Amino acid sequence: MATADDDNTPFQQLNGHAPPQTGVIQYERGGAWIVVAHGAYDLDSIDPLAHALETAAAQHTRVVIDASGLTFADSTFLNLLLNTHRLTDLRLAAPPPQLLRILEITGADTLLDLRPTVEDAVT
Repeated sequence: MATADDDNTPFQQLNGHAPPQTGVIQYERGGAWIVVAHGAYDLDSIDPLAHALETAAAQHTRVVIDASGLTFADSTFLNLLLNTHRLTDLRLAAPPPQLLRILEITGADTLLDLRPTVEDAVT
């Protein structure tokens, strides 16, 4: 496990970019709770994000997922989005092309609130 003293913290910057590890960062902005989903999400890696979104949905009326750092998402991620959408005002910001394609194929793009940036999702 990485500590503050390690050189390998989960979101350490490498040449200005975060490494390809899966992780979740959360913060408040403009009255919305932002959950930054970073890395690849499938059945084996979804639990930290699922816990973060479940907690956020229980405590906040608007939750924004910053998807700009996603490198992979499968049906497990899609199912999590749809379940969270039922619990709160969920907005998906900056989804990458691979995720947009999944959303389009399944029709979820017509159900979920997609925004080009986190700033657009917050307002």
